[in-house]
Amino acid sequence: MKKNIAIVAGGDSSEYVVSINSAEQVSKWIDKEKYNVFTVVVKGTEWVAKDETINDLIVNKDDFSFNLNNQKTKFDCALILIHGTPGEDGKLQGYFDTLHIPYTTANILASAITFNKIFSKNYLKPFNIPIAKYFVVNKGDTIDANKIFEITGLPCFVKPNCSGSSFGVTKVKEKEKLYEAIEEAFKEDNEVIIEEFLDGMELACGVFKTNEKSFIFPPTEIISKNEFFDYEAKYTDGMADEITPARISTELTKEIQNLSSQIYDIFQLNGIVRVDYIYVKNQLYFLEVNTIPGMSAASIVPKQIEAAGFDPKDIFGLAIEDAIERSN
Repeated sequence: MKKNIAIVAGGDSSEYVVSINSAEQVSKWIDKEKYNVFTVVVKGTEWVAKDETINDLIVNKDDFSFNLNNQKTKFDCALILIHGTPGEDGKLQGYFDTLHIPYTTANILASAITFNKIFSKNYLKPFNIPIAKYFVVNKGDTIDANKIFEITGLPCFVKPNCSGSSFGVTKVKEKEKLYEAIEEAFKEDNEVIIEEFLDGMELACGVFKTNEKSFIFPPTEIISKNEFFDYEAKYTDGMADEITPARISTELTKEIQNLSSQIYDIFQLNGIVRVDYIYVKNQLYFLEVNTIPGMSAASIVPKQIEAAGFDPKDIFGLAIEDAIERSN
């Protein structure tokens, strides 16, 4: 009997459209001979299920089911593709744990820690993994620009602590622009992280591990045609060059892959993730880990999967089966 798979998409952050695009792409990769695939679009308290043949059907949040032809349909696994809240920050993971429904991502704790840029940096400190210098500002704090710049210098990046796809991110070059950038970041989150600018090569590496196999994908070199790798550069054709495999030495490739594998294990992650870095003066600096990276046609990890010689259909099939096996 075919298993029912829910591709959970949408969410309550600015990354809603990115998530929907990811879901549309991944739906094409799922093996329809093995799985009945439904997309469950989550937006606030409105959850609807759909496939290629049905209209929107209301999802019963009491047991994550819906009625199709007067018959209750339940799911064997949730393939979570919500970037941002509630999919990437642990909230949905807690919901599915309560209902004993397998899911394809990291657990509640790992999701919450990695989604929070400050928590994730602090968590990695004992492992001596280099990170950029940073300063934290909470909504309501008195902002002392001089104190901040003593740590970060200029230029610097102002980012929402819990957000993705570069929403609310500003590169600040002048002191008087700092306050405006912080206000922009506060539109996405009540906590803001201000980081020193590291002038180097931006690199990303996808990782996926099961109990039996490890996939450490070829790193990607990212060259933005904008000031930095912002939303436009990430999702507009021609605004960034994403070169896979990256044009780097074999030694650096191995270093990135080994470090990405180590970070995956340190956070005790599951599913397909992406780890981002800046390479400056022969030193790799950790930027962040994305536990639910973009999976649209324009996204980095699908390109890495194909560059490694794998079929995305097989990788996502493994992710589903691994999630189900972990829940048993």
